[in-house]
Amino acid sequence: MKKSIAIPLTVSIIAISFSAIFVKWSSAPAPILSMYRMWFACILMLPIVWAKREEFRRIGRKEARLLIFSGLFLAMHFALWFESLKLTTVASSTIILALQPLVSLIAGFIFFKERTTRAAIFALAVATFGVMMIGWGDFGLSAQAIRGDLLSFLCVIAVVGYLFIGQNAVKKVSHWIYSFCVFLSAAVFLTLFNLATSQEFFAYPAKEWGVFALLAVVPTMSHIINNWLLNYVNATTISMSILGEPVGASLLAVWLLGEHMTWLQIVGGVLVLAGMFLFLIRQSAAARPASGKSSDAPARTAETP
Repeated sequence: MKKSIAIPLTVSIIAISFSAIFVKWSSAPAPILSMYRMWFACILMLPIVWAKREEFRRIGRKEARLLIFSGLFLAMHFALWFESLKLTTVASSTIILALQPLVSLIAGFIFFKERTTRAAIFALAVATFGVMMIGWGDFGLSAQAIRGDLLSFLCVIAVVGYLFIGQNAVKKVSHWIYSFCVFLSAAVFLTLFNLATSQEFFAYPAKEWGVFALLAVVPTMSHIINNWLLNYVNATTISMSILGEPVGASLLAVWLLGEHMTWLQIVGGVLVLAGMFLFLIRQSAAARPASGKSSDAPARTAETP
């Protein structure tokens, strides 16, 4: 089985790693990039959504409100992350983004009194120290890079809010309908924001429109592959790909963008990834006794933008 999933999982990691590269290639404002990614992704999903259109009747008013708020947090996530990538390096931004599971753990403890373990706390400490080293390394680059690191961390908080609000909001529909509703909500919020801030909507060269399309197609391909893989492996295995994105994105940034990391950033990045690895391994061990979970809920968790 490991050999059978190796190729699609590798393709998925490469596809999601290109997301940061595409943002770096664009000179369009971050809210515009985010908006078109969401609109184009919705358009791409229309054939499947049309085939499953009967599922919309299962969504009540309460669930609809939750999906709208989930879309708001997703819109914030994209706008903050894309802006972060314009201010700091791909490596710093994506490594900080990999803290999502640990931030989710902290939020669960604060808001839902979810219990944790010493192993998880240790992993949190290791990863946090790694982020501090990345920030210190970026401080040597510029104040702008530090601001980018901060925006990247804020976007992690936003995506955790998106998952907490939305992942359990609608259990009666497939992940396709769930994703479409949240993407559509995010697209509307981003459109309203761009209108309020008087952003240019259409006067972009062909290269920019190509980037908008690539952002919608390539990362979406990763999500589709992950959703398919959930038929054969558990969600924790898919979550491990979170560790692959900063590595893949950093290597692509060196190759395609000429970016480089300082030794302090490299050591900090290794500590973050090590902390995340320890955390995910511990979560995997804790989840083994559980069984019978629906494939839809993990698919939503795996859909990190």
